Amino acid sequence: MSTSVNAEQAWRDLQRIRVPQERVYDEVERSAAGGSGGTWATAVLMWLFLAGLGLDLPWWGVGLVMALYVALLGALAVLHNRRSRVRLHHTHCTRRMFGTFVAGAVVTGGTTLLSGHLVDSLEPMSASLIQATVSATVFVLFVGPTSRWAAGSARGRGIRTAGEGADR
Repeated sequence: MSTSVNAEQAWRDLQRIRVPQERVYDEVERSAAGGSGGTWATAVLMWLFLAGLGLDLPWWGVGLVMALYVALLGALAVLHNRRSRVRLHHTHCTRRMFGTFVAGAVVTGGTTLLSGHLVDSLEPMSASLIQATVSATVFVLFVGPTSRWAAGSARGRGIRTAGEGADR
């Protein structure tokens, strides 16, 4: 069964579909480029958590602080996600986004472990303050540029996918 295809109508349909897709990409890039409040709030939470570990808490206190830290990070993620104007329900995480997330975890975690090892000879409170400051600084310096770089991959992937569909 073959049906005739009107090229003009097909082009209008493609444009009608493509405009909302471009808005999604615009929102991803806007979220990555502006509004660094989430990054700073995460850095402050991380600093408070690492500085609080220098208080020499009992094991149950460390567990309680860890649970509170994870709960606050989760609440921050939910709050940041709700403020997004566009619901990105079909946006896929690209390899660049995933790689940036993993690299951020490795760099921040490595900095935390290395700085903790280097200040181990100091008294616990001052050591944890130095470790917290260095780790939070590395986190802020790493997250901003890499999140903007990774967000650009979503638009590139969408354009490449639309171009591949036109070749078929």
